[in-house]
Amino acid sequence: MSHDDIKAVVRRFNIEVIQNGDADAFRALMAPDFINHAAPAGRPNGPESMWATFETILRPAISDLTVTIHDQIAEGDKVTTRKTISGRHTGELLDVAATGKDIAIDVIDIVRVEGGRYQEHWGLNTLQAVLASLKA
Repeated sequence: MSHDDIKAVVRRFNIEVIQNGDADAFRALMAPDFINHAAPAGRPNGPESMWATFETILRPAISDLTVTIHDQIAEGDKVTTRKTISGRHTGELLDVAATGKDIAIDVIDIVRVEGGRYQEHWGLNTLQAVLASLKA
């Protein structure tokens, strides 16, 4: 796959899966032996760990969830993406009650794409800083 092709896979995942919650797109884009290297220690790190992050943590807590991709860089079979996940905090987010505030979680992640599917993921985000500001 070309660099443009693997960047398109990552863009599709961000919009269709993270933003829109499309379970069919998730299954189509996620390799069965996917590894999430960013999963918390001692927690599951397979495909369902990614789905759970979006469907049980973020989407129920953030209405009008939007993913804005700022930059993408591809090298070899990996894509680095700088993005923002934003929306209104209208549900409980990791034990923080809804505030009604607009929030923005900045994310930088690296995804290894194989055969048009997510094979591995590494990532950093500002979720903890967002939670701290909501508690303040």
